[in-house]
Amino acid sequence: MSTPVIESPKSAAKADPKLVNAWKTKAGHELTDAEVMAMPEAEYMNDKQIEFFRAKLTALKDGVLSNAGETTEHLREDTSIVPDPADRATIEEEHALELRTRDRERKLLKKIMQSLARLDTGEYGYCDETGEPIGLGRLIARPTANLSLEAQQRRELKQKMFGD
Repeated sequence: MSTPVIESPKSAAKADPKLVNAWKTKAGHELTDAEVMAMPEAEYMNDKQIEFFRAKLTALKDGVLSNAGETTEHLREDTSIVPDPADRATIEEEHALELRTRDRERKLLKKIMQSLARLDTGEYGYCDETGEPIGLGRLIARPTANLSLEAQQRRELKQKMFGD
């Protein structure tokens, strides 16, 4: 009895001829993550991939800006005076948490804008430190990445050893 061969998601995507050739007939913004991953390595950061990542970054930016607007509305709604100190403390803690979340999203928005600028200059998809390709898998998972996985690991190790 032979054991079945289990393919990794990456090799399974490469083996599917529908995915391998889908990018040839679709616009970049219509491609799925799997279709982009199935593209040949020789096509790294071609026009369709650039269009794909521009659409992904723009959608991420729109989501962050939408959340910021919702926070403003939410904070305006909850300004009513609450007589119970425990309820007031709960509301203030919720506001503080929401503001911390928006602060993180503000920083993310800055990275998104930098990534969109890198798309315009042709630097997107390549490591700031080494100049090597970052890789499609990493960019799909983290569209604002500007370091390859190895460079990021080195940086984190250095920070861990020497502090900030």
